[in-house]
Amino acid sequence: MPREDQEVRAKRLKKIVVAFQTTYPAAHCELDHRSPLELLIATILSAQCTDKRVNIVTRELFKKYRSAADYANAPRAELEEAIKTTGFFRNKTKNIQACCRKLVEHHGGGVPRTMDELTQLDGVGRKTANVVLGNAFGTNVGVVVDTHVARLSHRLGLTNRNTPEKIEQDLMALVPQKQWTLFSHWLIWHGRRRCAARRPDCANCEIQKLCPRIGVKP
Repeated sequence: MPREDQEVRAKRLKKIVVAFQTTYPAAHCELDHRSPLELLIATILSAQCTDKRVNIVTRELFKKYRSAADYANAPRAELEEAIKTTGFFRNKTKNIQACCRKLVEHHGGGVPRTMDELTQLDGVGRKTANVVLGNAFGTNVGVVVDTHVARLSHRLGLTNRNTPEKIEQDLMALVPQKQWTLFSHWLIWHGRRRCAARRPDCANCEIQKLCPRIGVKP
């Protein structure tokens, strides 16, 4: 694929979006949740862990702990045991309890609705905040950049930058704001269902003609 300027890349992206809309009309966040608090906890647990494993753990976790106060006041060892299989459970327990104490003390036990307030919580960076804002509150403040989004953004030639913050800036400049949350879902779904890291299914790919296949071995 020839070298692109920003305008040409944006036109190609529009075609990719149309293909994703057709291919993944039901794309959504695959972390099971029924409230902003549940999504916040699940997203913290998802660090270095699969959504599938997190959903197995939260199935029982959300029955036992129903409020921010429940997490804040839980015996640490008990909470550690409950989330142990998600990995890094000691650090996650520390962050969840500190986060929930701030929710109780500063937000009446509720989850705040702004990027600044969310990122002041323990264990919450911009990615986690974007997940909560976009999926719990329907607010497109930014683009979630996880491993799938970063990988496919490079493979599709949408960015050549390496940090999540820089990748997010490039995607925000290309993708219409109203589609920021959906676009991350589309990339994640495509990465899981078609475009694997080592063996992408290029022969059956819905956007094959729109992809420069950067980093894919012949």
